[in-house]
Amino acid sequence: MKMTRRTALKATASAVGLLAAGANVVRAQTTVFNYKVATNVPVTHPIYVRLNEATEKIKAETNGKVDIRVFPNGQLGSDTDLLSQVRSGSLEFLTLPGVVLANLVPMASLNSVGFAFRDYPSVWKAMDGDLGQYIRNHIEKTNLHVFDKVWDNGFRHITSNKPIGAPEDLVSMKIRVPVSPLLLSIFKSLKAAPTPINFNELYSALQTRIVDGQENPFPIIDTAKLYEVQKYCAMTSHAWDGYWLLANKKSFAALPLPLQEIVSRNFNAAGVSQRTDSEKLAADLQQKLASKGLTFSKPSTDRFRQALQQGGFYKEWKTKFGEEAWAHLESAVGKLT
Repeated sequence: MKMTRRTALKATASAVGLLAAGANVVRAQTTVFNYKVATNVPVTHPIYVRLNEATEKIKAETNGKVDIRVFPNGQLGSDTDLLSQVRSGSLEFLTLPGVVLANLVPMASLNSVGFAFRDYPSVWKAMDGDLGQYIRNHIEKTNLHVFDKVWDNGFRHITSNKPIGAPEDLVSMKIRVPVSPLLLSIFKSLKAAPTPINFNELYSALQTRIVDGQENPFPIIDTAKLYEVQKYCAMTSHAWDGYWLLANKKSFAALPLPLQEIVSRNFNAAGVSQRTDSEKLAADLQQKLASKGLTFSKPSTDRFRQALQQGGFYKEWKTKFGEEAWAHLESAVGKLT
């Protein structure tokens, strides 16, 4: 068979193309993705512990192709800084509380509506179901990839220097609340006097009676040693919040699909394990805090819900979130308005 010049050129181009394709396959197989995941919690917190375990499993299962370093304690910046970093791509992964993410995605605080959830089983049923999916859909619109399982930040409770047994006990009480529109609104509707104060000033503010009380999950009450300047803890569970595990969309999409599956499976499994850790920690911390001198009580949730209804809280936030969002919330927690 005679080979013309054109045929020879075609054969050469085809061979070069095959070599290039082969080189790309080899490159994809040998590329190491060196990523970072940031969190604001200390190394003793269940979120850090489970993140660390997950990244070790990911590295092992990908034969070292995906190497993710965990940076705790806000080492890489404040929550708002980290959110900007993960959106820009200078940071690949981040755990972030919903109440903070709500500054970018208002719907991320839908699960923190006052006294919406009564217990953990109702939280996980909702957040692993339609409500969680609805919130994730809104997060995905902001150049972020969000993993399926939300991690636990815990129920928030009130500490004070007087017993809190009913909504009337909060009237005119100066209570420290973080800069969160939803949390401020809860306590305004309960006729308290919510006062935004930076967390690093909270202990001294309680000690000098600039404020009479504060609200936080048990781990924060413990690590900040607030039991030294507070006498009572009302287990109001007035809001539940979680930590979303987020990724920069382009960085996550850069991983070949089999590697994406390994990363997702391990991070989601770690989130479920952290939930169990967090619930156990809360029970253990109640005993520990009681031994430190805090007196605990469990007020009626129904009375606080009624007070919020009468104060117009639920109507206000139904309008802000919208009918569709509110329908998803009430389908998970029952009628609020």
